[in-house]
Amino acid sequence: MPSIPLLPFDRDVSPLDPPSAYGRMRAEGPVRRIALPNGRDYWLVTGYHDIRSVLAHPGVSADPAHDDYPRIRADDRPPRPGSFITSDAPEHTRLRRMLTSTFRHRNIERLKPAVAGLTRQLLDGIENGPRPADLVADFAQPLQTRVLCELLGVPYQDHALFQRIAHTISDLEAPGAEVAAARTELSDYLLKLLERKDRDPGEDLFSELAVHRVRTGELTSLEAAGMGTLLLFAGQEPTANTLALSVLALLRDPARAALLTAEPDAVPAAVEELLRHVTVIHFGMRRVATEDITVGDVTIRAGEGIILPLQSANRDERVYDDPDTLDLRRAAQQHVAFGFGVHQCIGQPLARAELRIALPALLGRFPGLRLAVPEDRLVFRDQAVVYGVRELPVTW
Repeated sequence: MPSIPLLPFDRDVSPLDPPSAYGRMRAEGPVRRIALPNGRDYWLVTGYHDIRSVLAHPGVSADPAHDDYPRIRADDRPPRPGSFITSDAPEHTRLRRMLTSTFRHRNIERLKPAVAGLTRQLLDGIENGPRPADLVADFAQPLQTRVLCELLGVPYQDHALFQRIAHTISDLEAPGAEVAAARTELSDYLLKLLERKDRDPGEDLFSELAVHRVRTGELTSLEAAGMGTLLLFAGQEPTANTLALSVLALLRDPARAALLTAEPDAVPAAVEELLRHVTVIHFGMRRVATEDITVGDVTIRAGEGIILPLQSANRDERVYDDPDTLDLRRAAQQHVAFGFGVHQCIGQPLARAELRIALPALLGRFPGLRLAVPEDRLVFRDQAVVYGVRELPVTW
């Protein structure tokens, strides 16, 4: 019997392209067994339509408490209360609905001037600072962290704590005990913040949770802190890394970069294509079947674990013509970079707004922007839950 291959992690074609193995797997069939370094094997689904179908299926669960849930680390700890992305209805519905108003379109519209102002401040600092600048440390990370702090009501002076913890949580090589300790450290911080917000509330999400959810008994303090931990991680890492990788992709072709400043109306579609192209969820969505489900001609039995690599779906040649080419005029709005179904990213309106503001502003300020080192000297976060580049040195 042939051995079961390991889940492909090596981006062997280009740092901005998924592992080539996914293309071969899509051609061979939608479902196969795949092994993880934890010594167990699971079902892997690689096609766009099949991945969407599984993510929307009522017979699958996102709860890691299931025995065959695909664990990245063998010593992963159970999620903390309030982490609604790892819960199912009705608990998922109860927790998620408490945040929907924060991320509604009209609230994001009100945030846009603040995002634009923060973007200008950071670009001023880059322009007046030394060359080369690091677009990760000097732009992508601080922009996303400051926007999140503004939205959540978290003091920005503590940003180093959030960034360190987010990197630890995302690091696939970090032991489970270290990840759990990082989550505990952030939870303890947020519990104290909730107490302060209860005494002296403002106009921010944590004040809303403290006064209208925890004080009323609708949420426990631990649940509110768990929601905050999730938002600080899931809101920080994916958007910051998408921004940095998008810049790298655009710098490969100055004509593409010029489009974002020359044609403002083309920016929304260009951002969708960049999200599709650089999909940063490196490992994929993880689920467990709670009933027998059929994918293609394969029956996945109740209780069996499933891995759904979003980067493979977004490069499916049956959905996108020439999918490995970055085409900023492509109609890519139906990509799954934010997931699909009831668990798709609640913060995607904010992420889109930031990318639509930050990318044209950066390229407009520095029309001669270019890498300050050869691309093959860049170091990528290829052992992380969220893919990205560690530093992006640029000059102009």
